[in-house]
Amino acid sequence: MSQSLFQKKILYRKHPKQSGFTLIEIMIVVVILGILASIVVPNIMGSPDEARIVKAKQDIRTLEGALNLYKLDNFNYPSTDQGLEALVSKPSGQPEAKNWKKKGYLKKLLKDPWGNEYLYLNSGADGDINIFSYGSDGRKGGVDSAADIDTTTL
Repeated sequence: MSQSLFQKKILYRKHPKQSGFTLIEIMIVVVILGILASIVVPNIMGSPDEARIVKAKQDIRTLEGALNLYKLDNFNYPSTDQGLEALVSKPSGQPEAKNWKKKGYLKKLLKDPWGNEYLYLNSGADGDINIFSYGSDGRKGGVDSAADIDTTTL
């Protein structure tokens, strides 16, 4: 009942037990990925400063939203001295935060995309607040990525 070598080869060809990708298929996929990378990467890598500015603006909107919730609960924005820290832990001093949420308004304070703290100013006039970042240079003024970003420029 033994089969001849010729019969085994025919059976093998009829019922291959190996499966997978051929070298040609893998090479085609690698070439396609290379083409896509050559198109996409320069577009993404060419605008990191723009992405940081967009992130800073979004962070400022998030902080502004948390401050608005704080005001709804406590009838005032935190003072400049209480700062943005009032969103994370209950502030002391005036104005008193009588209805401060036990879990706070943010889990932690955000840093701007350049690693600096966001700054906060409450002028006290009709709830006129300003949240801002000095941009990439960390100094007041500047242009492009070093320009100041604040609630008035959103």
